[in-house]
Amino acid sequence: MSEQKFNVAVVGATGAVGEQILNLLEQRDFPVAELKLLSSARSAGKVLTFKGQDVTVEEATPDSFAGVDIALFSAGGDVSKELAPHAVRHGAVCIDNTNAFRMDPDKVLVVPEVNAEKIDEHNGIIANPNCSTIQMVAALKPLYDAFGISRIIVSTYQAVSGAGHKAIEEMLRQSREVLNGNDVQPDILPVGSLPVKHQIAFNAIPQIDKFTENGYTLEEMKMVRETKKIMGDESIEVSATCVRIPVVHGHSESVYVEFKNDYELEEVKSLLEQAPGITLVDDPASQSYPLATDAAGKPDVFVGRLRRDLTHNRGLNLWIVSDNLMKGAAWNAVQIAEIIVSKKSGRV
Repeated sequence: MSEQKFNVAVVGATGAVGEQILNLLEQRDFPVAELKLLSSARSAGKVLTFKGQDVTVEEATPDSFAGVDIALFSAGGDVSKELAPHAVRHGAVCIDNTNAFRMDPDKVLVVPEVNAEKIDEHNGIIANPNCSTIQMVAALKPLYDAFGISRIIVSTYQAVSGAGHKAIEEMLRQSREVLNGNDVQPDILPVGSLPVKHQIAFNAIPQIDKFTENGYTLEEMKMVRETKKIMGDESIEVSATCVRIPVVHGHSESVYVEFKNDYELEEVKSLLEQAPGITLVDDPASQSYPLATDAAGKPDVFVGRLRRDLTHNRGLNLWIVSDNLMKGAAWNAVQIAEIIVSKKSGRV
């Protein structure tokens, strides 16, 4: 029997996440019957290659989704809000990488290693969580199941690729300027739409996204709210500080977690070693721990620096690293698409 194939649309195909989605669809031999590459009018007409074939990027419109089975969105929240409902109307299942639907009570928010069962509850739109949230909950899920979690305090060290191609270019340009002894002119970071800009080269900027009334940024509040929703537990206390650092790919996180029950460190290590999508890198004697440079381009979440907290017997400190464009975005979305395909093909 021939394999069932699906018509797939990638919205935001020319962006950083869109490029990774295309690469993954090709590398994993996703069962694509027809591929539509969609973008803004500005990028329409570009030609991209998929499995050796040239595919012309088209402008995304409400009528672009006729006949599409699966639509992967990564073109910004406003685009998703405008076009995803039209894709659903045409019969497509939408997997959305933006913040448009994450906290909508009628939309599911999915990390396959944590709550894959929620995929069955979708009403046409499945939200992909924030990149920094994805890697943290993927690592904490097996520990949550074993010991319960009462509190999480996380500080992130996030790569500039999370802000797009222009932010990468800005960091590289500024780095050259500083090394050449020239003045730096920041144009993009921390937030393109805000008037004040800061140098990212050789710096750390404690602001990702806009500030809210409570003094936390939107990025920090995403981690707070999304963690509770994905874990299905509103009682977890979460506090986040999100920082942009001059790294191209790979978000790093220092996480402190308080368990509800006692734990043994060796059991924590064993659980992480067995957890899907997790790679344990934890050997202080050989200075072995997760690094952004090692995680870049890889789908896994890397965990290390495991140590019992000095002040709380049920507290654990750990270091979590993952490629923000892979597991933090494209790979999580493609994983969801693969599960959908497996269910539709009767393999699950």
